[in-house]
Amino acid sequence: MNNLQLPQKDREKEIDCLESFIKSDIDAIELKRAIADPMAISGNIYHEISKILGVSKFFIGYWKKQFKTQGIAGLKLGHKGSKGYLTARQNTELIEWLKNKEYWNLDELVTYLDREFGVIYKSKQSYYELFDRAKISWKKTQKTNPKFDKELVKKIRKKLTIFYLKTRLA
Repeated sequence: MNNLQLPQKDREKEIDCLESFIKSDIDAIELKRAIADPMAISGNIYHEISKILGVSKFFIGYWKKQFKTQGIAGLKLGHKGSKGYLTARQNTELIEWLKNKEYWNLDELVTYLDREFGVIYKSKQSYYELFDRAKISWKKTQKTNPKFDKELVKKIRKKLTIFYLKTRLA
């Protein structure tokens, strides 16, 4: 039995249920799923719906079936991501610690996280993302070169000047 064979009252009930779900704060993917269903229930052609929403005809049929069998729960995302290693308070504390430092070192961050929170990430990328959250480039340059030697610069300048004058006069 397809949706067009459902009594008008049942179709309207399903559409009302979907419209209230659409009006709630949902993910963009869930929104596409939810919008496709009332259009299909109302009798729109899958080809037209797929053009409007930019989805395949299979997408429409699949999510319509999910809604029929599981209701709104069938349209919701199945995963919500993993739980982070640091709590919100720990994240804030870490960001403040990073911002109060003058210079940053990846090894120092690794040691701090392990000592303070007992967290060791498997990938260096996780540490880079912590620097990024603190709006810090961990490769930040220094104001002056610590290896700067005025005398050496003077010698090199003198050699370059002599070389330039010789090549210019030649």
